[in-house]
Amino acid sequence: MDNQQRRWEQKQFEKHKRHNVHFASAGIHDFVIVLDHLKAGYNIGKIFRSAEAFGAKEIHLIGTSFFSLQTAKGAFKHVPAFFHQSFKSCYEQLAEDDYHLFILEPEAKAVLGVMDFPLKSAFIFGHEGFGVMLDRTAYEDLCGLSIEQFGKVQSLNVSVAASVVMYEYVRQHGTIKR
Repeated sequence: MDNQQRRWEQKQFEKHKRHNVHFASAGIHDFVIVLDHLKAGYNIGKIFRSAEAFGAKEIHLIGTSFFSLQTAKGAFKHVPAFFHQSFKSCYEQLAEDDYHLFILEPEAKAVLGVMDFPLKSAFIFGHEGFGVMLDRTAYEDLCGLSIEQFGKVQSLNVSVAASVVMYEYVRQHGTIKR
């Protein structure tokens, strides 16, 4: 992508970001998605689409100031987005709101489908290549969570993993906000 195209996309993004602040509203469920330093490519937009479809309350983005809106297909207009420079500010906000935080980790002992999620659940997803950037030892109350897989690769695209987790939360809590 050339510089002129990138500047145009960033300008469009800022316009949509202002719209998001004023007009996006929480979905019917109390779960929150946290995206820790994801690449600005297509996965973030896809996660917004799934979050809108599954009725997420909001999405928190850490270390991301811009992403491609193309794959969001308009969902960025509807799902409230909060931008953080560090995980600490996101964590403090969610802890103050009594959220239980689950961090997706391939080696976690707790397995999706067996775990009972509290109504106020926040799911943290990291960069596909590097994982989360937060200091895991500084946040001992984070519950590790894995998605059981049966193939040889043992890896899902982050937007697919987020969709699977959102589906499981909605499966457990039904379709009506409590």
